Amino acid sequence: MLHLMDPINSALRRVPAWLLYPLGALPVAWLFWAGIRGDLGVDPVKAIEHWLGLWGLWLLIATLAITPLQRHAGLRLVRFRRAIGLLGFYYIAAHLAVWLVLDVQIPAQIWGDILKRPYITIGMVAFVLMIPLALTSNNWALRRLGGERWRRLHRLTYLVVPLGAVHFVMVVKGWQVEPFYYLAAILGLLALRLRPGRMLRSRSAART
Repeated sequence: MLHLMDPINSALRRVPAWLLYPLGALPVAWLFWAGIRGDLGVDPVKAIEHWLGLWGLWLLIATLAITPLQRHAGLRLVRFRRAIGLLGFYYIAAHLAVWLVLDVQIPAQIWGDILKRPYITIGMVAFVLMIPLALTSNNWALRRLGGERWRRLHRLTYLVVPLGAVHFVMVVKGWQVEPFYYLAAILGLLALRLRPGRMLRSRSAART
């Protein structure tokens, strides 16, 4: 199967990774423009907040999919992972900013909601954990921390993305199956990242 991906991988090598940043920012501008035009229904702030969060979750799921796609399908997207991850942080930060500035607006209520509403608590924990990941997603931080420490830090991604999906499951009203699809996809991608040999070694070490 790997040879089937060679033309795609060859074409992707000619795509500069920086191009994802301006392209990835366009939906945010479109959302706010649609809200101003009245195209987002009776509550445009909630619609913008929802779509920003959903785009952020999609991008974070995409970062988890890169290694399994390379390992199992031969599709090489690793050079785009940093841009995709930073865009995911950008969307989640914009999602939070809309909630803080346009939705709630009252500082005392914001703090109360964070403490009293579990879905907001989980969302804030995920966002706080994303901050060091975003700040160290650059070559300078990689050199400063060293490869092994940098990789250990960025394993927080395996916690952040499931927390984001749990936040989505809890935030929707009524029974909706869509958030569970995302949660299942995330757990499946995390399972695909596990190497059987590594699991066997871990079990052997646990027995000794």
